[in-house]
Amino acid sequence: MTGGRTPGEAATVESPSLALDAVDRYLPLWVLLAMVSGLALGRADPGIGTALGAWQIQSVSVPIALGLLLMMYPILARVRYGRIRDVTRGWRSTVFPLLLNWVVGPAVMFALAWALLPDAPLLRTGVILVGLARCIAMVLVWNQLAGGDAEYATVLVALNAVFQIVAYAGLAIFYLVVLPGWLHLPSQAISVDPSTVALTVLVFLGVPLIAALLSRVGLARWKGRTWYDERFAPAIGRLTLWGLLFTIVVMFAIQGISITTLPLTVLRVVAPLVAYFAVMWLLGFLGARALGFGYEKTVTVAFTAASNDFELAIAVAVVVFGVASRVAFASVIGPLVEVPVLLSLVYVAIWGRRWLHQAQSPRGRGGVPDGPGALVGPDDPAPP
Repeated sequence: MTGGRTPGEAATVESPSLALDAVDRYLPLWVLLAMVSGLALGRADPGIGTALGAWQIQSVSVPIALGLLLMMYPILARVRYGRIRDVTRGWRSTVFPLLLNWVVGPAVMFALAWALLPDAPLLRTGVILVGLARCIAMVLVWNQLAGGDAEYATVLVALNAVFQIVAYAGLAIFYLVVLPGWLHLPSQAISVDPSTVALTVLVFLGVPLIAALLSRVGLARWKGRTWYDERFAPAIGRLTLWGLLFTIVVMFAIQGISITTLPLTVLRVVAPLVAYFAVMWLLGFLGARALGFGYEKTVTVAFTAASNDFELAIAVAVVVFGVASRVAFASVIGPLVEVPVLLSLVYVAIWGRRWLHQAQSPRGRGGVPDGPGALVGPDDPAPP
């Protein structure tokens, strides 16, 4: 995360401290320690995990909401909103990612869930619910680490939020009731309250986005754009890492007992999820590249396609099937798998940048950095 810099800002913003560079360099270690700490905490004192899981307002987890706010606000506060029209110019920039997210993604998860969990209907339902919930939060972190286009990611996340409200309930009914009936497979009755979907979108995207817009408009006018971009934005950028680690600890603490006492069940759920994240990321990366996108937009499409709104899936599973159900259990495994898998894909993206030879872009001739968060300088050429 390089001290809160974003693509295009590295030319003018120096790293605020060597300590932050060290943190970025060993990010996988910190994530691993956060996962282990969360599991140990939940296992050592089950009451802590239970209390964290029960701390909800209208089915929305308060601790996870706080963690996501810390993650998303610094990223959204650094977005150059005036550039949004430029990064979405051309139908391919919006149509291709939307097709990946709302047509290909749910179908891929449906196929994987039935192929790998044919005898576990409740686990299968939880996995499908994860596949239907397109990411509106944590994708911004993976995109920043891999050096993706921050403005483009914000647009895709906003579009996903709108489609989430409009389409999620209908897609859940289609993939759990209608499509299985057409294929002569067992169906799973479900009724999704649209207000649950709207509330999660409002909390996990609306709140940090509004806060970021107010910051950019208010503080930039009060203190000046130079101060905002070179002083304020890098300073708050440090919150993203702490928000990520805090969220990981909370998620693993809530499920500490289940993960450690039901390892075989966890592995069964992990299999389709890992396959899904890998397949969707590759489809996004290779598809965007085939369409002529530069590295930054290519990697943004890839991570947007592979990420999911785990909190929405969990909320729907808990409200419809109950907090102790196997459906809720399977949906909770989603983010526990997504974190290490997508962090690994950050490194794949960095390797892919070398493969694509994008270091030859006008602002990137200095060579390709070696770790996540380092790819924050070049702006790739616009797609033809």
